[in-house]
Amino acid sequence: MFKRFFGRFSKDVGLDLGSAHTRVYVRDKGIVVDEPSVVALNIKTDQIISVGHTARDMIGKTPAHILTSRPLNHGIISDYEVAEKMIKYFIDKIHEDGVNLVARPRIVIGAPLEITEVERKAIEDASYAAGASVVHVIEAPMAAAFGVRLPVEEAIGTMIVSVGAGITEIAVISLGGIVTWRSLPIAGDEMDHNVVQYCREAFNLLIGDRQAELVKIKLGSAEPLDAAEQMSVRGRDLITGLPREVMITDSQVREAIHRSIKAIIDSVKAALEVTPPELVADIHERGIVMVGGGSQLRGLDRAIAKAAEIPVRVADDPTTAVVRGTGLLLEHPAVLKEVELPSARVQDKVG
Repeated sequence: MFKRFFGRFSKDVGLDLGSAHTRVYVRDKGIVVDEPSVVALNIKTDQIISVGHTARDMIGKTPAHILTSRPLNHGIISDYEVAEKMIKYFIDKIHEDGVNLVARPRIVIGAPLEITEVERKAIEDASYAAGASVVHVIEAPMAAAFGVRLPVEEAIGTMIVSVGAGITEIAVISLGGIVTWRSLPIAGDEMDHNVVQYCREAFNLLIGDRQAELVKIKLGSAEPLDAAEQMSVRGRDLITGLPREVMITDSQVREAIHRSIKAIIDSVKAALEVTPPELVADIHERGIVMVGGGSQLRGLDRAIAKAAEIPVRVADDPTTAVVRGTGLLLEHPAVLKEVELPSARVQDKVG
């Protein structure tokens, strides 16, 4: 009885633990947190100094006793303790205006397709340690499909391509389940590294990941632009060791990220090749839907459409598709029960 009573006051949470950004959806409020998945820790006191935007601004600029960490790599928890602190920070943040008697929240979390049982257990353990009462883990492409209101529960083939920061996932969905899929660790972060490597090889210039990301956002494209663009890039000269500034063009950035884009396109084609023909027919009629921050790279949708010979569209607000899907599933517990992954903690106890 008390559980039901306090459950009315619980701020149930949908959570998108991304390699680059963590987004939190609170029932009846919508998306309340959209912050970089970065934590700054004082290693002397083991205390959190900052989380999110402020912590990201500290990357590469901290003294020895302050550590900036991205606790997720390719959508997987790579630093359990820091991930737990980060999740707890965000849960505490959404309860700041509440009372001490507020019940612990239910949490729905989107997870990568290739997640192992051990990795799934790490996500669940971190969430429980951060204050969750119940944790539901669902596949992120499935959450994204719900988030963009695709008819995933019907007998209709739907293809969703999620290009995030650390991982690209392609899934064909029908009747509430994933029929075929592909996953590759090539996405936005890899394109940033491509730009860093290109500047090193072409200009003998060492630039940081933040600078590379800015270059990718401003000049990056999968196809030639209507008008040439360029911008200045600052870094350290590898020969003299002194600061230097060079101009980089959109064609040079396109050359730098070409291999990553080709890998994504090849994976989409590979997924289509093993998809049952009836579902391929549906996808050809309805088109492919793209989500994730990487889907906003100029011309990527057209490049995929040209290679696959299937219409492609980028979803509205593609970066929040997963967290909106987790929030929608909070409102539909029966559907959530059908699509959630088995709890690794339960399996551990049974085994």
